[in-house]
Amino acid sequence: MKIAIYPGTFDPITNGHLNIIKRASKNFDLIIVAIMENIKKKPTFTTIERKEMIEACIKDFQNVKAVVGSGLTVDFAKKNNAGVIIRGIRAVADYEYELQQATTNMLLNDEIETVFYVARPEYSFLSSSVAKEVAYNGGDITKFIPEEIISRVKAKLK
Repeated sequence: MKIAIYPGTFDPITNGHLNIIKRASKNFDLIIVAIMENIKKKPTFTTIERKEMIEACIKDFQNVKAVVGSGLTVDFAKKNNAGVIIRGIRAVADYEYELQQATTNMLLNDEIETVFYVARPEYSFLSSSVAKEVAYNGGDITKFIPEEIISRVKAKLK
């Protein structure tokens, strides 16, 4: 069974994240969307809220599940029998950061590969931070956030 993890903070999940999940779900038997802690970020939504929102967005995928993870991503992957870490790349700045992370992960565990999915052009600018900023200022987030969670995001950022 080919298992991959897609780690991130997903604060909240965006249409860009969901697009990567959809594309990756065709290439793996199981995708584990791993809500990981990032000490550099202060999330707007709790871990439980993020997990619930992701579950609402992936309900139609038979081979995708959301879990909360902690610690090193490669250790989490190994614990879950995942041989691949999925990462999305939007721009050159993402590539530089992701290359550093992938290289570090290779040094920590060379049995786990990192696979990059390039963002579709319509999502190349999109981040959770951008979506939250637009929502916070009363803008239209329908192109940024999955329909299933728009009301939750708006309510939280009101």
